[in-house]
Amino acid sequence: MATPNGTLRAVRMGLLMSQDEFARAIREAGEQAGAPNDASKRLVQRWESGTTAAPRPVYARALEAVTGLPIEALGFPASTLARISDDGHGGHDLEDSPLGIPVANGPLAAKGSPAAQAAPRANYTGIWLSTYEYVSSGRGNQVFTGKHHVVLLQHGNRLTGRSLPGASLNPDSPLTLDLQVEGNTVTGTWTEQTASEGYYRGARYFGAIQMLAEPTGRRMAGKWVGFGKEFDVNTGPWELRLLDASTDKATLASYNRPPE
Repeated sequence: MATPNGTLRAVRMGLLMSQDEFARAIREAGEQAGAPNDASKRLVQRWESGTTAAPRPVYARALEAVTGLPIEALGFPASTLARISDDGHGGHDLEDSPLGIPVANGPLAAKGSPAAQAAPRANYTGIWLSTYEYVSSGRGNQVFTGKHHVVLLQHGNRLTGRSLPGASLNPDSPLTLDLQVEGNTVTGTWTEQTASEGYYRGARYFGAIQMLAEPTGRRMAGKWVGFGKEFDVNTGPWELRLLDASTDKATLASYNRPPE
């Protein structure tokens, strides 16, 4: 028996749209993006009833544009199809995650969207698993993953993050985050000092990051932007998942190890 998608129905109703109006908005979003679709009231009914468990990519992107939310926050599974594109200037854009990191498009959280209006979690302080992906042009455009156990501390609407000394997937690659929370939008900068004995020979990388925080306050997902080795501009998915809200000495010690 199909499981109804109550999340999508709640989001649609929160937008004060009928199923007909919702379908029309999805079609219009597709037209604006140059990717027309045939969304109909019947299709919306199939999504909400669970008869159709997941939308095709052309509909998924339009749904994200209409709602301002990543597809996995609409009661659907996240896409795992990678779309790596050459940006024409020597860099690469990793548009979706081949390793399963759901990508939330930061610019969709525009002022007035449900994502921007949702109430933020009271406090994001805790131990988080940070996971990002990037393309290595020097290694045949392979996609690699960077993981850190990060301590986030909240001061008002500011978040500061530091990886634990021994808690990087790649040893001796400390990561720092400087973020600001506005509603469910998290925006800021990142810096990583790569290992001196690693592939990047101790190079220091930095850039911007924008994510959407889920209403539970236990996950953020979005994208990073930064410079490559030749000062090209690259981008890719980034996710933070809450592991423990405590930051006491014993908890910090238990996570001071490379993530699995």
